[in-house]
Amino acid sequence: MTWKREPRIWLAIAALLLLWASAFAGIRAGMRLSPSGAVGADGYGPGELALLRFGTASAVLALYALAKRMRLPQPSELPLIALTGFLGISVYHVALNFGEVTVQAGAASLLISAAPVFTALLSVAVLKERLTGLGGLGILLAVAGVALIALSGGRGLHFTPGALLILLAATVAAVYSILSKKLLRRHAALEFTCYSIWAGTLPLLVFLPGLLRRLPVAAPPATLAVVYLGIFPAAIAYLLWNYALARMPASLLSSFLYLSPVLASLIAWIWLGEVPALLTIVGGAIAILGVVLVQTKGYARAGG
Repeated sequence: MTWKREPRIWLAIAALLLLWASAFAGIRAGMRLSPSGAVGADGYGPGELALLRFGTASAVLALYALAKRMRLPQPSELPLIALTGFLGISVYHVALNFGEVTVQAGAASLLISAAPVFTALLSVAVLKERLTGLGGLGILLAVAGVALIALSGGRGLHFTPGALLILLAATVAAVYSILSKKLLRRHAALEFTCYSIWAGTLPLLVFLPGLLRRLPVAAPPATLAVVYLGIFPAAIAYLLWNYALARMPASLLSSFLYLSPVLASLIAWIWLGEVPALLTIVGGAIAILGVVLVQTKGYARAGG
């Protein structure tokens, strides 16, 4: 438990929370969404945004890796690194970006906060861990809260298909955390961050033709928003996450993400003028209560 006495870990957690919370508003700013949810003619499409964001992050990390003469992974590790990057970067961010076309930034962050529940379900299915009665209740509450958010979408009572894409992103985020923990036993946080982001950027090259068409016509604020996403919530925040993940339990670190929706909603209000619907707030409170129950009271103690 030496991490409890490490101020650098707490600073890393605080910084990554702020950066990741700002990403939800940054994504919508980069797409220049209209009130109806259409991508602006001077903004980036969801796929093009993901490629520009992680192309920027890859370039920044490549420069740092060259300066530090960072070692390369073993060939036997490449399949697992490729899978981790594909799920945690490619699938997660494409699904999140397409989901945010119809879901407000604050609501999207609330849906993503359900990721620890998926981690718990995977732990039961894959690691054969046992959930307590309170853990089961927590999962039911989280599902109910997520359903309310999906119905509201930030725009009133109706089902928002984009919510399903964001729930897909939350699911792959849980898998990414489990796979990352294994690789972080053998690699420093900087090394693994570089490997996973580079691996996750390669599949995004399918959006390169669209990005080349968008770049000349995109509004400067949209481009600046995406470059910000690449440098700060991508390269720097993922490095901070992996730094903390290598030093403390994944379930405990994930619990700090409960603060992200609050920060994301405040940032979206200031940056985009988005005000969350009452149903979104109620659903978010119920979902977070469920996630807290799963994280704190959800697992049966060994031998209990």
